[in-house]
This record gives sequence, structure tokens and C-alpha cells, in this order.
Amino acid sequence: MKRINVGWVTTGILLSALVLAPAEDRKSRANKEFMRDKLELSQKVLEGLALEDFNLIAAKSQKLSAMSQAASWQVFDNPDYAQQSVDFRRNVDALTRAAERKNIDAATLAYMRVTMSCVDCHKLVRGKLMAQSETMKGSTPFFGLAKAAWMETANQKP
Repeated sequence: MKRINVGWVTTGILLSALVLAPAEDRKSRANKEFMRDKLELSQKVLEGLALEDFNLIAAKSQKLSAMSQAASWQVFDNPDYAQQSVDFRRNVDALTRAAERKNIDAATLAYMRVTMSCVDCHKLVRGKLMAQSETMKGSTPFFGLAKAAWMETANQKP
């Protein structure tokens, strides 16, 4: 049986981490920027509601709908997450229709539903991350390995 030099294995792991960590960091930053863009669009919709600016509401809600179909939206391959995306898109499209009909009450209700779908999705994602974190207590996550492990289990229903 061959002896494995622990020093070489350790060096290999550290080098791999140094190479993979910046890519993970870039992806995380891009994700945060994408989420920030969604938040800013939502704030503009709220501004449109407050001012009864139906053109602003329609324009920003259409952008939100388009964003929800972008590849960068699909952060997790999970049926619960996919359903959250469908619900979000349905609510945003209802918001757009209400703005096009110049119905402030329907637009406001649709905006509240959009907001609730955002909160529900964030609770789902945080819940799955926390559950994964709980199962990993006692182990030391190493440069995003905890996230990778969660992503592997994300396809399973709780």
C-alpha cells in the first residue's frame, strides 16, 4: 500500500481552496447585486403606488417579471424554490395587469402579494440553510463547502 504524504494532501487542499474561493466570492457578489437590483425595482413600484404613477408601476413590475426568468434568478435547483418563483411571477404579472388597468387598489394588493412572496422565499432559503447548518454542527465548513453541501441536499424535501 502506498503511503500518502499528508503535507502534499494538505497543500493540494489549500491550493484548491485558494483557486475556488475567489470564484465563489464573485458568484456571491453577483448574487447580492442581483438581489439589490430586485429590491430597488420593488422600491420604485412602491413609489409608483404612492404617486399613482401607473406607468412607473407597470414598467418596474415588468422588469421584475423578466428578472424572475433570468438564469441568475435560479440560484437553487429545488422544487420548493421553483414554486416560490412561479408564485412571485404570478403576483408580479397581476401587479402589471392592475397598473395597466389603472386600478390602484388591485395594484396595491398585488404589490403586497409580491412582497409576501419575497418574504416567504427568503424564509424558505434561510430555513434550508439553517437546517443544513444545524446538521453540520461540530464540523468546520471550508470555503463554501457548507453551501455546496446544502445545494446537494436542496433537491430533497424536508
